[in-house]
Amino acid sequence: MRFLTWLLTTAIALATASWVIDGIRFTGPGSGTEELREKLVPLILVSLILGVVTSFVKPVLTFLSIPFIIVTLGLFLLVINAGMLMLTGWLAEKLDIGFEVTGFWPAVGGAIIITLVTWIVDVLIGPDEQR
Repeated sequence: MRFLTWLLTTAIALATASWVIDGIRFTGPGSGTEELREKLVPLILVSLILGVVTSFVKPVLTFLSIPFIIVTLGLFLLVINAGMLMLTGWLAEKLDIGFEVTGFWPAVGGAIIITLVTWIVDVLIGPDEQR
């Protein structure tokens, strides 16, 4: 159950980021049931890729970046999150999933939105013990 709530939370956050930020998008039809059918599976797959990247790559980068994180009072973590989103976009492109992040600044905006939406959804559904 915990995995499903995490996957749903990440998918909602990614969908919100792609809706708000111009440089983050899912390719495919733009409206109707075709859009839902063509973008739902890529949304779930990209959520999984982002989870794997965040689980394995981010801790290593965070550890190696401790001096930068200290000097910037934690703001460098935003750069790391943007990098994770860009890496996810690159992997999705290589796997032909239909998700793209066009540059660094859209990735920064997307990282902020994903963080905020994930936090809001986690508050709404409650802590792990209540799920």
